[in-house]
Amino acid sequence: MRNGVFALIRPKNEHSMNFVEGCPERAALMHEVEKQAAQTVDIPVIIGGKEIFTDVTVDVVEPQRKRNVIARVHLAGEKELKEAIEASQAVAKEWMNMPWEDRAAVFMKAADLLAGHYRFQVEAATMLGQSKNMWEAEIDICELCDFLRFNAYFLQEIYKQQPGITPGAVNRIEYRPLEGFVAALTPFNFTSIGGNLPCAPAQAGNVVVWKPSTTASLSNYYFMKILLEAGLPAGVINFVPSKGSDFSKYVITDPRMAGFHFTGSTEVFNLVWKEVGSHIERYHTYPRLVGETGGKDFIFADPSADIDALVSGMIRAAFSYAGEKCSAAARAYIPVSLWKAVREKLHTAMEDIYAGDIRDPRAFCNAVIDDRAFARVKKYIDQAREDNDAEILEGGKTDDSVGYFVQPTIILAMNPHYRTMVEEIFGPVLTIWVYEDEKQDEALELCDTSTRYGLTGAVYARDRSAVLKISRALVNAAGNFYVNEKPTGAVVGQQPFGGSRASGTNDKAGSATNMMRWVSQRAVKEVLVPEREILLPHMI
Repeated sequence: MRNGVFALIRPKNEHSMNFVEGCPERAALMHEVEKQAAQTVDIPVIIGGKEIFTDVTVDVVEPQRKRNVIARVHLAGEKELKEAIEASQAVAKEWMNMPWEDRAAVFMKAADLLAGHYRFQVEAATMLGQSKNMWEAEIDICELCDFLRFNAYFLQEIYKQQPGITPGAVNRIEYRPLEGFVAALTPFNFTSIGGNLPCAPAQAGNVVVWKPSTTASLSNYYFMKILLEAGLPAGVINFVPSKGSDFSKYVITDPRMAGFHFTGSTEVFNLVWKEVGSHIERYHTYPRLVGETGGKDFIFADPSADIDALVSGMIRAAFSYAGEKCSAAARAYIPVSLWKAVREKLHTAMEDIYAGDIRDPRAFCNAVIDDRAFARVKKYIDQAREDNDAEILEGGKTDDSVGYFVQPTIILAMNPHYRTMVEEIFGPVLTIWVYEDEKQDEALELCDTSTRYGLTGAVYARDRSAVLKISRALVNAAGNFYVNEKPTGAVVGQQPFGGSRASGTNDKAGSATNMMRWVSQRAVKEVLVPEREILLPHMI
């Protein structure tokens, strides 16, 4: 490694556009949206830099216009998945031995291409395929730029960590990539995560087999092409849309899998963990399993809370991107002393909140991702309508005649253990439990123990002693904790993201902690003048 040849300064976060009405950027983005909506893109498997079109395909539709097919994804089967692994191994040594500065240059160039020439292309694909409005798509692409730039910086800081000087010897730490390949399994909801999960290990010198989510495959495919244009050597990252069962059978169980980078459901991560465990004796090295999984994220209000800020946080955190963020607020604990005022302000605010097409700039959120998501969320809402332990206060309407639309819904729970208070829904549904002010400790215990998750949470309080008390009581309930701020919108380099409990391994995407998982240390000691004595000092 050529440490010291150049030094990266700490990056600045990519500037996000606001797309205010009348600005040329807004017009250009919406023009690109309509252009892409009018075409169907064939998305190939990419192995060793070569595009492969298979006989097995699946259509990708707009969630908001479910009859409009925007892409046809060619799926990798056993043959292609095994070829992808071999392609990664063929270039592993060359990529490992490339100076880290040169590896970093590839991803920093990709960030600049994404932020510039290809920005609207990837944003439009994100809007169409993942049902994000222009603001959500914009911050998604900015986050991916941040991941690429900050990861390079964090690697540099890791490489700087070297042991102290020993008289008569030189000590150093070599930071190698993992021996084998990393499997990356990425989700539908963030193009940034789709790009980061394969790129973070690759930046550290690893080779990767990447299975994108089918519904996010269009934006992910465009990003893969950006990586190749930026100079990523063929085979370093292999793009293999495929069935989850095939990926598990042929990739995750391969003896050379040295790491697994994942964002998705807790259930899928648990299955992968079991799969790895059941095959542990066949692996060449113990695989590193890094995952960010489910959540049942909370907002806890103290009687001293600023009501306007609280209501803003509840609505934005629960309903932005139709609640399909792993950090979305799904439950809220409100003191009875504030409830009347909070209820009135929520009702007034919700009059302007609705789910609509991505082309409608007034729509606060858009469609849920597909028919399965729609059916799941609808079932919870329909059940709440019938149950005595719940009351639908706002929303509750669903319609899949054109797209998969679930209107933002607020449920009042009569039981703090009601199912929508404790089960992950992953949709635009917020459930509220109103607690007696004098029973705040009990409410905190409920917030901490009612679910198996530990991803994000927020406290709203003016009283500093209350902030301290609530923060301490919920210390293990959230890996990302916010004070007088909604529990969504973590920014790379500012709030490293991840949770524990059933929410993942808390390896914090967008931090040196995550990057450290993709390197393997070798400690080297070189003695300048070797010893020649045989007897030990006390023997002489």
